Amino acid sequence: MKKSFKLKVIIPATLVLLGATYSCKKYLDQAPIGALIPEVLATRAGVDGVLIGAYSVVDGVFDGQAGSPWETGTDNWIYGSVVAGDAFKGSNPGDQPAAANLEAFSATGANDYLNDKWRVCYAGVQRANDVLRLLPQVKDGSVTADQQKQYIAEARFLRGFFHLEAAKLWKNVPYIDETITYGANNYNVPNSGPIWDKIAADFAAAAADLPNTQPQVGRANKWAALAFEAKTLMFNHKYADAYTILKNVIANGVTASGAKYALGKYADNFNPSTKNGPEGVFVVQTSVHDGANGLNGNAGSVLNFPSGGPAGCCGFFQPTFDFVNSFKVDANGLPLIDSYQNGYITNDQGVPAGTVFTPGNELLDARLDWSVGRRGIPYLDWGICPGAAWARDQPNGGPYLPIKNVYYKAAQSTTSDSYGGWAANQATSNSYNAIRYADVLLWAAECAVETSDLPAAEGYVNQVRARAADQSGWVKGKLTGYGLDDKGNPDATKPIVDNSQFAANYKVGLYSGQFLANGQAWARKAVYFERKLELGMEGHRFFDLSRWDAVNGGPAGNIMTTEIEKFLKNTRDFGDKFTSAVMKVAKFGSNKNELFPIPQTQIDLSKGTLKQNPGY
Repeated sequence: MKKSFKLKVIIPATLVLLGATYSCKKYLDQAPIGALIPEVLATRAGVDGVLIGAYSVVDGVFDGQAGSPWETGTDNWIYGSVVAGDAFKGSNPGDQPAAANLEAFSATGANDYLNDKWRVCYAGVQRANDVLRLLPQVKDGSVTADQQKQYIAEARFLRGFFHLEAAKLWKNVPYIDETITYGANNYNVPNSGPIWDKIAADFAAAAADLPNTQPQVGRANKWAALAFEAKTLMFNHKYADAYTILKNVIANGVTASGAKYALGKYADNFNPSTKNGPEGVFVVQTSVHDGANGLNGNAGSVLNFPSGGPAGCCGFFQPTFDFVNSFKVDANGLPLIDSYQNGYITNDQGVPAGTVFTPGNELLDARLDWSVGRRGIPYLDWGICPGAAWARDQPNGGPYLPIKNVYYKAAQSTTSDSYGGWAANQATSNSYNAIRYADVLLWAAECAVETSDLPAAEGYVNQVRARAADQSGWVKGKLTGYGLDDKGNPDATKPIVDNSQFAANYKVGLYSGQFLANGQAWARKAVYFERKLELGMEGHRFFDLSRWDAVNGGPAGNIMTTEIEKFLKNTRDFGDKFTSAVMKVAKFGSNKNELFPIPQTQIDLSKGTLKQNPGY
C-alpha cells in the first residue's frame, strides 16, 4: 500500500485525535469544508478508503502532519539508533537541536520531536479505529461477513502497530480503542501502566482472521500479526508464550505474497530493487515518481545521506566508533563480545579529503560494509568511498557514513526522487523492514535462552551467522593502490581496485557448542550481541536495551546503563580529532533514560490525566 492514494477523508464523528491541539468544542462540532460524512463512506469502497488512510501512516508520515517527517518516521533512526549508540546525530553541532538533546540524554517533555512522534502514533491509532467505527454503518450489503472479519483484523493489526510504536518509546501510554470519542466525553485516557497485554490482544485477534497472503504488497497477513504478537510478548517478558508463536512462524510463515520466509542475501534487505523479498515479515512500503512530491519516499530518512555523496544532503545519522568496532572478530570469525572496544578499527578520522588512505587489515564480520560506509571500501555501486569528502562535519559526526537507507547509483533514476521540491534525490523507494526474518530467528534465540534451551538458541543464531558467512554475499572490490598525478605522486581521486578480491579481511564463523558450555548468562550476551551486528542502524537498539533492562522487568540487570556508558567512554577515548560537544556532555540517567519523557504538551492537553515517566 502506498501513500499516494487520492482519497482524503475526515469523519466528523471521530475528528478528535488524542494529542491534537484543538482548542474548543465549537470547532470540533463543525464539519470541515469538503469533509465526507459517515453515511457517504458507509460502503465497501468507503471502508477501503478509510483502511488505506490508516495504512498510509505506517511509515510514520502523513501529509499535513505537525513537525517534520524525520522526527516521526517508523525507522526510528533517532529514537532507536542514535540514542542507543549505533549512530551519532551527525551534520553540524547546531543542526536539529532537539535531536542533539535526545542524543545527549538531556531531552525533557518539552522536546518537539517527541511531541510530534506521539501525535503521529495516535493519529495512526485513530485512523485504525475509524475503520472499526465505520463498519457497523455499512448497511448496503457491499461488505460480506468474511470481508468484515478481515477489515476488523487489519484495523486491529494497525491499531496494535501504532500502539506498539508508542509503547516502545514511552511504555506507559494510553490505550485508545474505537469506543473512545469526543462525543462520549471519555477521551482523557490515563497512562497508568504498560498496555502490552492489550496490544498483544489486538495482534492475536488480527492473526485469527487475517489471510496467509494478501493481494497487495504492504498489507499485513496472518504471519506478520503473529510476529508482532510475539514481539509484544517479549516486551512483556513472556518468553515461553512468545517462543511458541515464533516456532510456528519459523516453521510455517510466509510473506504476504506467499513466499516461505527465508534468509536471502543480506544486502537485498536494503536495496530498493530487491525489496519485499522472502525475508520481509512486515515491510513498510515506500515509493517514488507517484505524484506525491516525494512524501511516499521514505521521508523519515531524508536527512540521512552522505553530505557530499548520493543525494548530496544532509550528513545525519553517522555510525559510531563503538558500533563499527563491534564487527571485529577473532581468528575463528566469532565476535569479540567482551573485548571489541580494545582499540579502534583503522579509520580516516582527521585524514583530509584528497589524501590517500588505505583501510586496515583487521579481521571483520562481513556485514560491516553493508551496514556502514567506510573510506577505502566500495560504497554500494558508487565507487570507493572517499570518506571525509562525504562527511558534512567529520570532527562532529565521525568518519563513518550511513548506507542501509541509500539507493544504488545504477538505479538512481527509478528509485529516488525529489522530496518536497527542495531535496534532490532524497526521497527513495528503499522500503523499511519493520520486521524481517532474521529478527524473528534472533527473537527465537532469545526466548530459547530464557527458557533454558541453549542448544536451540545457538542454532537460531547460527542460521543468521551462516548467511553472514556466505562469501557470495560479501563486498568485493579491494583498494590496492592509487594512480599517479602529473607529478608522480599517488592521487586519491584515482583508486586502483581489484574487483576479484573482497574489499576487506572478512571472516565469519559459527558457534560450536559455546552456548551450552558457557551457560545461560553467556548465551544471553551472545544473542544480544548478534542483534547488534545483524540489525544495527535499523532503529532497534534502544528498544532492545530498554526491554532487556531490569528497570523495565528484563532479565539482564542494568544492561542499558552499562552498554550506553561503554559507548560514551569509547567515544570520548578516541582523542582530540573527534570534538563532538554533545558527546562530551552526554550522560545517561539510570532509572530514567530507559524510557523517553511523555510530551508535556500531551500532559497539559489531558488536564493532568497523563502522568510523566519516572525521573523526568
